[in-house]
Formats: sequence, C-alpha cells, structure tokens
Amino acid sequence: QVQLVESGGGLVQPGGSLRLSCAASASTFGIYTMGWYRQAPGKQRELVATITSGDSKNYADSVKGRFTISRDNARNSVFLHMNSLKYEDAAVYYCSAAPWGDYEQVTWGQGTQVTVSS
Repeated sequence: QVQLVESGGGLVQPGGSLRLSCAASASTFGIYTMGWYRQAPGKQRELVATITSGDSKNYADSVKGRFTISRDNARNSVFLHMNSLKYEDAAVYYCSAAPWGDYEQVTWGQGTQVTVSS
C-alpha cells in the first residue's frame, strides 16, 4: 500500500503563497489519481484539487485561479502551489492517492497545517 508524506505547511499572511509537497512510496505512482483535500476546525473534509494519471486536473471553485496542482512522476510527488491565500484557506491539508481513481481504495497522508494570519 502506498504511503504518503506531506510537507510545506506553515504560517502565511493573507495574500501570501505556500507550496505543499506530498511524497509517495509507491513504485507504481503513475497509476494514482493524486489529490489535496483540506479540513478546517468544525468542518468536513473537502476537495481542493485532484490530478489524474493523465494529468487531468480538477479544482474546487473556491481555489480556482489561485491554486495549482502538479505532479512529478519521476519523483513520486504531487504539489499544491497556493497563491493569494485567504483566511478561509486555513486548514489541515491532506494528500490523497487513489489507484486508477478508485476512491474506495484511497490512501491519506497525515496532513499538514496551513495557517493564514496577519
């Protein structure tokens, strides 16, 4: 089973930028639909962005135009570039890996905290 390790979270001011990284242990990384989800206190986990093995991307409306998801299959990694961060972007961000896009077999990372504060 794939293991995921996120990094890159931290404290940023409104309007600032962060880049999250997720490293996967799977030797078959290319088959996975990778994604980023987030969960703020008292709220349900929600989709941020996904990227398929064919590089097709999907974004939540709330982050379109500000966040960019990308993957590097040679490095078994997926990234989330976050620009123009808002207070409401603050959450724990989780990396996900779903083989062939099958979310019944999804694996989650441990999460990385993003705090937006002035």
